[in-house]
Amino acid sequence: MNDASILLVDDEQAILHLLETVLRKEGFQYIDKVTSSEEALIACEQKGYDLIVLDVTLPAMSGIEACPFIRRLTDAPILFLSARTTDFDKLTGFAVGGDDYVTKPFNPMEIVARIKSLLRRSQKSTMPLPTPSYGILNFGRFQINEAAAELYVEGVPVPCPSLVFSLLLFFCKNPNRIFSKSELYERVWGEHSLRDDNTIMVHIHRIRERIEPDPAQPEYLVNVRGLGYKLVKKEYMHEY
Repeated sequence: MNDASILLVDDEQAILHLLETVLRKEGFQYIDKVTSSEEALIACEQKGYDLIVLDVTLPAMSGIEACPFIRRLTDAPILFLSARTTDFDKLTGFAVGGDDYVTKPFNPMEIVARIKSLLRRSQKSTMPLPTPSYGILNFGRFQINEAAAELYVEGVPVPCPSLVFSLLLFFCKNPNRIFSKSELYERVWGEHSLRDDNTIMVHIHRIRERIEPDPAQPEYLVNVRGLGYKLVKKEYMHEY
């Protein structure tokens, strides 16, 4: 894990220096620092990072505005730093592609713990999937090719970030079963959450954007009020 390459993006030099210092003390050696969204985009075009720490309040282009553009270049986990503390601000950060959100002022060791946690989850999600005894998980409108880690919706391949694919695959392998948010976090991410439930909600939303005819009125990935979520598999659907 300590060989991970990390990009720090903040317009405050003191914060960049603090984060670099604590990360290097924890054994991380491949750390780049930039002070604007524009520089972050250039860095991501030129180099593949394993994780990005992105300040929300940046000059010219905010971190929130830059995140969708960064997402076009990399699936690396993005940890937002922000002085904005409302639930709306946090949900916005997750909605545009962030994986975690920490408010300022922060404990540097909490940032390190969250970075390590994100890296562990990212490494797990990119591990080669075992070849199943079958080829395709078929849900009518969409299909999952587990061995190739591919999602097809109405026969068309749909790009799917690794963590989103991992969650969708888990649902597909456990159809018609209800899972609470805490169960999903433990079963898919492999550990207890360091954050609130917004992470699961955002990933559910990203799945629905891909597989549902109308994400606002889901037919496949449904919410069972008070209990959790389940993926509906009708009788006519089958595995090849």
